[in-house]
Amino acid sequence: LRRLQPQKGIETSMGLDWLIIGGGIHGVHIAARLLGESGVTSERLRIVDPGERLLERWRVCTETVGMIRLRSPSVHHLDLSSGSLNQFATKWRRRKRAPVAGSYARPSLELFNAHCDAVVETFSLSDRHIRARATSGAVDHAGVEVELSSGHRIAARNIVLAIGAGEQPYWPNWAPQSHSRVHHVFEQGFDGWPSSRETVAVVGGGISAVQVALRLLREGHQVRLVSRHALREHRFDSESGWLGPKYMRGFRRERDFDRRRALVNEARYTGSVPPGVRLALCRAVDRNQIGWHEGEVEALEAHGDGLALRLATAEELLADRVLLATGFSAVRPGGQLVDTLIDSAALPCARCGYPIVDSALRWHPRVRVSGPLADLELGPVARNIAGARRAGDRLVAA
Repeated sequence: LRRLQPQKGIETSMGLDWLIIGGGIHGVHIAARLLGESGVTSERLRIVDPGERLLERWRVCTETVGMIRLRSPSVHHLDLSSGSLNQFATKWRRRKRAPVAGSYARPSLELFNAHCDAVVETFSLSDRHIRARATSGAVDHAGVEVELSSGHRIAARNIVLAIGAGEQPYWPNWAPQSHSRVHHVFEQGFDGWPSSRETVAVVGGGISAVQVALRLLREGHQVRLVSRHALREHRFDSESGWLGPKYMRGFRRERDFDRRRALVNEARYTGSVPPGVRLALCRAVDRNQIGWHEGEVEALEAHGDGLALRLATAEELLADRVLLATGFSAVRPGGQLVDTLIDSAALPCARCGYPIVDSALRWHPRVRVSGPLADLELGPVARNIAGARRAGDRLVAA
């Protein structure tokens, strides 16, 4: 097996039992589960993430789109007990308005983030955080060695790849990536929010696009929302039956991984919005506060000091700025790190490029996965908060 060779000026840290790559929703929850339920000591665990703090990417993205309340119910959170968030919310009811709402008790973003902070503090996870990017790695029977952007190398007996798709926003072919007034709301270092009153075209038809449009409206901008399809209403991003045996029993029996990928893609309600968000948008459209335009964007052109979007319907929309809320690329996340791990131990992948793992989410005896990399084992819920909890269940049980 190819091993990472020591290089001059590079330090190596040894002796970890668990190294988690990714300090987002999945990485934080799995760290809490390993420390709280599996007897792992904090000295033997680290989380590698380039953010200044854990969950930084989550906070940046949710703030950018103007999220007010989560789509998922209050039993989906980062602590150990399913009732933890509801217990935490009782303190808030004395001083905060509607910390949870609806029949599924969906938490406000403020409540959810405060609860996340409590989980991080309870398990002293900030002390376990290594602020760097994992750039490459190699695995063998004894463990895994990872090289960091800082120049250091870390060795661990086990690694968890809790890597999300948040660093690979999807750019349509017609959208220039270097234009000063065209931005993807999930791009790294996003700074495209208008600072003065503008006419803004928001492109996308899912929950993020609608939330961005509503935030722009609240801040006094003229908003045009452009979607290639009609508004799709779904309470969650997949049917709740995927959380239990109703659909997962058949999914687990399916041994053709091309078919599993098709089942995952068919089950996900991409480009959909929950009822409350849909209602807020419809009210704004009915009041002529937001312009709704249905059609595929064919081209973007300069128009005086602004921009013109040409739709397949022959409609032309003028705007000062274009914000894309078109989701994330379907390509396997992890980049060079995952590529080098695959090369070092011939890790198995389906034709879609995603890992083929066992029921304990093992890609190798020393490598576990969570989030998008667990799609073909956990199904359509793999990427969300419920998927993080499901991954935690599998790791702890094993």
